[in-house]
Amino acid sequence: MGKPKAPKAPDPKETAAAQTGTNVTTATANAWLSQPNEITPDGTRTRTQTGSQQMTDPSTGKTYTVPTFTDTTTYSPAQQAIADANNGASLNLANLAKDQSGRLQGLLGKPMDFSSLPSGGDASKITGPNYQQFQGGPQLQTSYVDDFGKQEQEIQDGLMSRLQPSLDKDRAALEQRLANQGILIGSQAYKDAMDDFGRTSNDARTSTLLAAGQEQSRLAGLSRDQATFGNSANQQMFQNKNTTTGANNTLEDQRTNAQLAQFNAANQQRQQALNEKYEERSRPINEITALMSGGQVSKPQFSNSQIQGMPNVDYAGLVQQKYANDMGAYQQQMQQSNGLLGGLASIFTKALPAGFLSDERAKKDIEKVGNANGQELYLYRYKDQPDDAPKQLGLIAQKVRKKTPGAVSKRPDGLLQVNYAKALGGR
Repeated sequence: MGKPKAPKAPDPKETAAAQTGTNVTTATANAWLSQPNEITPDGTRTRTQTGSQQMTDPSTGKTYTVPTFTDTTTYSPAQQAIADANNGASLNLANLAKDQSGRLQGLLGKPMDFSSLPSGGDASKITGPNYQQFQGGPQLQTSYVDDFGKQEQEIQDGLMSRLQPSLDKDRAALEQRLANQGILIGSQAYKDAMDDFGRTSNDARTSTLLAAGQEQSRLAGLSRDQATFGNSANQQMFQNKNTTTGANNTLEDQRTNAQLAQFNAANQQRQQALNEKYEERSRPINEITALMSGGQVSKPQFSNSQIQGMPNVDYAGLVQQKYANDMGAYQQQMQQSNGLLGGLASIFTKALPAGFLSDERAKKDIEKVGNANGQELYLYRYKDQPDDAPKQLGLIAQKVRKKTPGAVSKRPDGLLQVNYAKALGGR
């Protein structure tokens, strides 16, 4: 039983050389096919091989002979006559342009003089607007200066000072009148008369207090009116200042805009003068160019060839495809081989003894052939067997010990043996 051999990868140089040779041959054939000789009412076109060139492939050193072609277009007699006439006219115009070009020597030999042109705008003379800033609002009075309580008290004291003597005089007169009438002090009539007098006195005092309060209200109203008038005046002054500031700022904008308009007008005037100067310089050149651009006869129009080109053979692709197919077959063989080895491993775990000599030192002609249950399988002969003895299939103890140490043990002679059931069965 042998391990399947992987297919040999294609040689890149051999493949490239074969592909290059195919491409050169195909290109030469397409060169003949793509440009047939054509005859039209305006002329003819023919293709001839006029030589060849040697091309060396740098990867292989192989030399290829590549033909070279020449396409010749010939006018019909009528078109040739038109071409001759146009060429003659073009020659006459060229000679005229040559004579006229002598005038350009004096023109182009002098630098352009811009000293007489109007100057452009001077941006340094433009001053920005000097805006006025109006800060702060009107200083308004938000409270009265006084509540006029002191004035109220003074008025009340003044009125009472005038009222009290009169009340005292009236009381004395009442007491005298009661006495004259024989009404004794302490009697009911005396008490009633004095109560009436007391109420009258209280009413008089109350009227005095009300008069003092009214005077206080009048004075507070005067103070309020004065504060209101002052605030109104301050607001009007603020509005007047604000209006004046806005008007001044508008004037500043107008002044700046006038400067900008003057600046732009000066630039436009200079640009117009420059355009006229450039036109004066370029017009003779344009005239000569027009003389030299005479009409020419049209080349005969040939239809595109309908002959299909010969496609290149993808030799490299075919070689790569064959290699891929061979590799696929190889991989399939390897899968079959691994499946077979797996089956053999199952047999080993049942048929071989618990300890089976598998020491690498006791084997020769060792060849790895696959894997089974995670262990590498080998074909080999024991060293005490002849060289032409059939190879045996099995494990190498040194390899098994790396993966399943418990499946390897040492024999009395020092060589290693493998328990296949543990090595392949995982027990």
